[in-house]
Amino acid sequence: MLRPIRVAATLILLRDGAQGMEVLLLRRADKADDQNSGASVFPGGVVDTHDRSLHPMCNGLDDAAASARLGVADGGLDYYAAAVRECFEEAGVLFASDAEDQVVELDGLPPPQLEAMRHAAEQGTDALLAMCDAQGWRLAVDRLAYFSHWLTPPGMPRRFDTRFFIAQMPAGQSVKPDGRETVEHMWLKPAEAAHPARGLKLMNVTRRTLEQLATFGSVADCMSHARGLAGIPLNMPRLADGPSGRRAVNMEEAAYEEISRIDPDGTGHARYALEAGLVTQLSARVRRVTGSADEAASAPGSHSYFVGGESGHWALIDPLPHGSAQSDVLRTAAPGRVRWLLSTAPRTQAAVDSLESLRSSWPDASVLWPEPGETLDLGGATLQVRLAADGASAFRALQFLLAEERTLFTGAAGATALHAGGEVEWIAPGSGFILRHAA
Repeated sequence: MLRPIRVAATLILLRDGAQGMEVLLLRRADKADDQNSGASVFPGGVVDTHDRSLHPMCNGLDDAAASARLGVADGGLDYYAAAVRECFEEAGVLFASDAEDQVVELDGLPPPQLEAMRHAAEQGTDALLAMCDAQGWRLAVDRLAYFSHWLTPPGMPRRFDTRFFIAQMPAGQSVKPDGRETVEHMWLKPAEAAHPARGLKLMNVTRRTLEQLATFGSVADCMSHARGLAGIPLNMPRLADGPSGRRAVNMEEAAYEEISRIDPDGTGHARYALEAGLVTQLSARVRRVTGSADEAASAPGSHSYFVGGESGHWALIDPLPHGSAQSDVLRTAAPGRVRWLLSTAPRTQAAVDSLESLRSSWPDASVLWPEPGETLDLGGATLQVRLAADGASAFRALQFLLAEERTLFTGAAGATALHAGGEVEWIAPGSGFILRHAA
């Protein structure tokens, strides 16, 4: 079931401390129905439909400029206004400018008045609008710098499309958690907050943001960086399972592209680690079996691939020899009748013997050494044979292109794919995760 995506805004507050730049974190209250219960977070929340009414009170930025900065057709200023509103509600810090264009200093107000103003703002955007109007204040959205854009992975109970902003903590104000949504606050250096030894419960996006913030030595450097960004890409992690349990996999991780292909809806059946004996259904036509690391040296790669079509007959590419630990897994994992045994390795006697040894498992299978340029019809799946390397050697490595899925089986580690060509979309390497081919 597709889950609705809610738009949100987050404001990351920064200050320069004695030991370097510090960031504000709030601890969320413990709630049974909250997937982020007890987590340390930045102030933020959902963009309200009424946040648009705050546009006339926004200082130094109009909706056209805000929308252009965020890359949206309109309504960009809603995010800035929501970030300011949520920061005031959750942390008690208000980015508002007075008539002299100075950020207001709330600490100078009588505590009962400040509490009443905050309570009024929590009633909704109309109350915040009235409060600012009565004080002669405008929301200081021009003090915010757009920093990053994250989308919660598919498969999570709640999904948020969130714009992250950064700003320097205003002088003359103090952080006061609201006691309901947030119950504690702390100022920490980003690297310290992100370090496991600190023991904070952090969402993936919070940890990744802290790691990015840790690269800056001062608030000025961080703000300058954010304001100079020409374009901010969308980051959408994906859920996958593995030795440490289910977790979010970020876009720069090796498994990301494979997860996006085989589990686009985030059911969690994809894996972020390749373990010996792992059987992975890459598509209806392709099943992969991963061998152990110590066996990889005796074969073209640590993966073997079953490739077939609707006929129910399958080719097996790069199987390890009979008697290896993987060969037992291969027999169990076979999705149907194995009719052809293929190898990407050069045709040496050792490679021939390796394929021939599999006849004890599949006695009626044909051992094939096709020539480059040949086409193998597997019945609903077509393999085009390619030469993997130039040269005059009689021992030449091969590649196989599954035409229907534009997937190239290389037998090589990683992204190596000579002569891939424009018709190749995916690389299925001899070891490692499948990945998109950069044409």
